Amino acid sequence: MTSLTPSRFRVLPALYFAKRQVSRLKLWVWLKVGFVKKVLIQPYAGYGNGKELYLAGRVLADRDIQGSTPEDRFWRNFQKMRKRFLTVVFPGVDLEADFQGKIIKVTTDEEGYFEIVLPLKDLEILQGWQPIRLRLLHDLLGRSTEVNAIGEVYFPVANPDYGIISDIDDTILTTGAMRMWEMLKVTFTQNAHTRIPFAGVSEFYDALRKGRDQILSNPIFYVSSSPWNIYDFLMEFLDAHKIPKGPLMLRDLGLSRDQFIAGSHEVHKLKQINHILDVFQELAFILIGDSGQKDPQIYLEVVKSHPGRILAVYIRDVSGSDLSDLIAEFLIQGVELILVKDTTAAAAHALSKGWILPSDTEKIKDQKVEDERESG
Repeated sequence: MTSLTPSRFRVLPALYFAKRQVSRLKLWVWLKVGFVKKVLIQPYAGYGNGKELYLAGRVLADRDIQGSTPEDRFWRNFQKMRKRFLTVVFPGVDLEADFQGKIIKVTTDEEGYFEIVLPLKDLEILQGWQPIRLRLLHDLLGRSTEVNAIGEVYFPVANPDYGIISDIDDTILTTGAMRMWEMLKVTFTQNAHTRIPFAGVSEFYDALRKGRDQILSNPIFYVSSSPWNIYDFLMEFLDAHKIPKGPLMLRDLGLSRDQFIAGSHEVHKLKQINHILDVFQELAFILIGDSGQKDPQIYLEVVKSHPGRILAVYIRDVSGSDLSDLIAEFLIQGVELILVKDTTAAAAHALSKGWILPSDTEKIKDQKVEDERESG
């Protein structure tokens, strides 16, 4: 029997083609009327080991989005977030990346994104955050003006105790990711200073970064389904609230050739976490997420595919879901899933395992009280 519903395999290519044509038309119009004053290379924080480095980024029109202040009100916040989403991107343009004299050329895709995977053979790699220089190889505005940027790549220091991979939405800060209207409201009306993290988060993540030796040696990575459009906002948020900096792995929400949303939540997170674990093969990890968007199920897949690599899983309970069956499945794999109501409960477990020090838990408790007082 023939279905009257068009197959998505026929519809998606047509929609994707239409989207590309609209994007190219928008770019042409903006260039013709002079709306594009400057071109921006936006590098996203990358990471590497002794063998290679990974860094992604995007080439787009510079909308001159300035940093926020606690005094900014609704309209200023809304305007900045609107600019982040109404992007004009440059597909098919070439960039040159230079890391310690080692050079590679890459080309942006249809959405203006680029990825750099650079082998590091014969290079002496320093530790911590290291610069990588980026240069656009096209004169996109016809003004003979060079477009440059400095990206950052994180290389873990020697002998870390473990690594940390954390979600962001409803794990570090409240987004209402399960309630679309609430999520849109807080996204477009607040800023990096007025968005409040969960109480005690900055001290807890700082304690995990320091571990047992009190040296900031344990690398932290953030893997979220938030769109790349708000990358600068999230980096500003981490800095404003003194939450340890780390590479952010976000995703593109646009239509792709074979998906209505490019990369589902589960596929995106699994891909990014697996890549981190593959790059740092000698390191065990603590995973942190929430119960709202299938983090427990995603992390169970990670545990199964990387036996012996996951020390524990902390899940912030934001949904009240019954996870007893999943907790039992984790235990079968030899990993604890700890369902927590607040940060101090996770800290107490980390202390019991010797991953953080008693003095850290006291700091976390004190900060939790202070954060709750400031948030009202």
